[in-house]
Amino acid sequence: MAARVLGQGYAYLLTAMRHQGEALGLAPSKLVDIGVHTIVLDTVAYAELCERFNDGRFLHHVPEVEMKNDGSVVRTARVVATDGWEVDLPLWVDAAGCGPCHPGNDSH
Repeated sequence: MAARVLGQGYAYLLTAMRHQGEALGLAPSKLVDIGVHTIVLDTVAYAELCERFNDGRFLHHVPEVEMKNDGSVVRTARVVATDGWEVDLPLWVDAAGCGPCHPGNDSH
């Protein structure tokens, strides 16, 4: 389970980096967000990830502002899949009430 959550966290972050500036309102599910936080908290490795896959730009983390039942998690899973990542769907459907962590911002 830990490997699945971490893998989906990477898929989410790399997708968010690829689409930075597009205002898509990407949002991970609650379970995927655990993977995201695990990645972000290893700040040296996360900075290197941003350097390598985000043209050296740091993708900032902004804590959750509010929960919204707006379909953003399912839309995000679709974008992740469209970008070529395998989506572990059971890890994405846990959070029907989760929405963008910081609406209108390219942060996570």
